[in-house]
Formats: sequence, structure tokens, C-alpha cells
Amino acid sequence: MADKKPGAGETVVIKKYANRRLYNTATSAYVTLEDLAGMVREGVEFVVYDAKTNDDLTRQILTQIIFEEESRGEALLPVQFLRQLIGFYGGQMQGVLPSYLEMSLDSFARQQEQMRGQFSKAFGAAPGAGLLDEAVKRNMAMFAEAMKMW
Repeated sequence: MADKKPGAGETVVIKKYANRRLYNTATSAYVTLEDLAGMVREGVEFVVYDAKTNDDLTRQILTQIIFEEESRGEALLPVQFLRQLIGFYGGQMQGVLPSYLEMSLDSFARQQEQMRGQFSKAFGAAPGAGLLDEAVKRNMAMFAEAMKMW
């Protein structure tokens, strides 16, 4: 990936060509799914468009990145979660679930940052897995309760 970065708040446009190559218009260079994953981790906003039809492919590319991460042993999503997620497609909750998941992940990220801040103030180190496990359990319990209501 090239060193040239967009300005703050700018969205990078990625073009996907018929040969499956991805072209970063901000850096004028071809990129890989791994490069795009790195951009996500760095907080770089991007959209992916089909170079010929101009269709928005961002969701498919992000899903493909998750698939690649899961395939190489970086399992983050539990099997039961994946089963439940698939079960929501076509159901009454399909319209509500995306915003709920987004809100839950935002909340989890805020909690994680708060814990890191508190831990670094107290001990000068990053939080241990035990504290994160508790936050995950709280979020999953909140999710399960919300699903029971529906």
C-alpha cells in the first residue's frame, strides 16, 4: 500500500475491475484485500465501486475481508453467532438487527477504550483478557435479552 494518505474526513474511492483487481484512486495503486483490511484498522474510510457499472461493492468487499480473516485462522466470530446471524436473514428482525449490531459494537469499542484508559492510568499497561471477557459477556447478554423481546 502506498504511503500517500487522504486528508481527514475524506473517503477513499476503490475501483474493482473485471479482473478482480482493486485500484485505490487516492494513491493511484492497486491494492489487495489485506491492504483494505489495514485501512479499516487505521480508520481510513473507503468505498468500493465496480469500475464498469459503478455499483457500490463496499459491503461485499468488507464481507470478503471477514471471510479471508476467518479462513486464515483468525476466528473472531463464534459458530453459534454465525448460525444466529444467518437465521435472521428474511425474518422480522432483519431490518432492526444491523442498527442493533452497529450500536452494540460502538458500545463495546467505547468500553474497551475506557478500560484501556483506566488500566493505563492505574498500571501503565493494557487491560487483560479477563476484563474484556466481562464486557463481551455483558454485551452478549444484552443482545440475547433484546432478541427474546422479539
